[in-house]
Amino acid sequence: MNETRPTTLGDLRSSGYRPRPVKEEVRSNLLRKLKAKEPLFPGILGYDDTVIPQIVNAILARHDFILLGLRGQAKSRILRQLVDLLDDEIPVLEGSEVNDDPFAPISKEGRLLVEAEGDDAPVAWLPREARYVEKLATPDVTVADLIGDLDPIKAARGGHLLSDELTIHYGLLPRANRGLFALNELPDLSGKIQVGLFNILQEGDVQIKGYPIRLPLDVFLVFTANPEDYTARGKIITPLKDRIGAEVRTHYPEAVEIGTAITLQESWVDRGGPPVELPDFVVEVIERVAFLARKDKRVDQRSGVSQRMPITVLEGAVSNAERRAIRLDEDRAIPRIGDVYASLPMITGKLELEYEGELQGAEKIALELISGAARDTFRDRAGSEVELEDVVEYFESGGALQVSDDAGARACVEGFRQVPGLLSLVSDCGLAPEEGADGFRAAGCELILEALVAEKRISRSDQGYSRARHPSSKGKGFQGFDPFEG
Repeated sequence: MNETRPTTLGDLRSSGYRPRPVKEEVRSNLLRKLKAKEPLFPGILGYDDTVIPQIVNAILARHDFILLGLRGQAKSRILRQLVDLLDDEIPVLEGSEVNDDPFAPISKEGRLLVEAEGDDAPVAWLPREARYVEKLATPDVTVADLIGDLDPIKAARGGHLLSDELTIHYGLLPRANRGLFALNELPDLSGKIQVGLFNILQEGDVQIKGYPIRLPLDVFLVFTANPEDYTARGKIITPLKDRIGAEVRTHYPEAVEIGTAITLQESWVDRGGPPVELPDFVVEVIERVAFLARKDKRVDQRSGVSQRMPITVLEGAVSNAERRAIRLDEDRAIPRIGDVYASLPMITGKLELEYEGELQGAEKIALELISGAARDTFRDRAGSEVELEDVVEYFESGGALQVSDDAGARACVEGFRQVPGLLSLVSDCGLAPEEGADGFRAAGCELILEALVAEKRISRSDQGYSRARHPSSKGKGFQGFDPFEG
């Protein structure tokens, strides 16, 4: 702790310190970061030209604002990073429940302390992290939770009249005084509780039940909401919406490359076990599953497909590769397309389906999404002109291939050699390095075969790959007997 900081009201006055409203403080620090070209929201990708400029404009205008978007769009993370726009620390009256400004305390306890101690009133320093208060709105939240209420225990212990301000139990908003107050999922708050926010948003004060006082607060209010909640669970009442300065719409990644960067950033891949090497096309397939799901009419687009889905699918695929590497004593864990199929529960659990989708089932839809994602990834890398006729001809002439996601990389590569031109295609399309890395070769072969399945040129079932007799048949990926192992 810095011993040179003022510790009493007199020292603070002598130091020349001047308090400033929290919105002015945040605005000033934001301007400093903009001039210094510092990153404003580190780790938030894909919003540089859309969401972040709107947030910056709201802060510069000193507006309270709401982030409106579907699940998994980094709304809460953005709000928590607003803390970095606060000063490192500010002085408060020591022991104050509402972060009283030593020069102008708003609580009766603070005023009595200054009257009794004068310039000797003790001052504490509040770090920026303690000035952020967050609450998840739920239907059972009360006005007392947010604003405050009468505390009969305080009255009894202190011998005060119930009308005395000293008997107030302060809610979360007063405790966020001189800081940031974030309310997540605002529509879940019941209408009568939302009314309790009117005064703080418009007049800057709150009224606590049973007390003839208005408590002036200095708070920066920020909210989040999901558009679907407006009809599914509740709504933001119109007078409250009118008082919120800015509505900023968030969105999912607009490009596969951005989504992939987010997924890689957020996924737990380095685990301390066998070294994990990620073929970039496998990560792309996983990301494209989410992109395809966000366009699929069988998936409820009002609910959205969270960015958490590709993150958890990648972690599941890495887990399956890790398990295989440990079981077979391989020196590296390299996920393949079969490992994406092994992560099917990470997909089906995150899809909200429309009526047609419910009839088909989440698993069937997820299988089609993976296959389609493999097709799009392969075609994007290889182009539409790449020759696949030799591979198709092998299956058309009666050839078959059985592959297990539990098979070792070397065993898979030896099996794939049966298919004329398949391994050459992997190299020609840049899916694997020239030397070594059987795991990359195996993953590349699976990508090509899955692309052909999606194009209905070959068929896949529980038994493996074969000629396209039943183009619509969908198995559960790479499962069953493995003829290449051992």
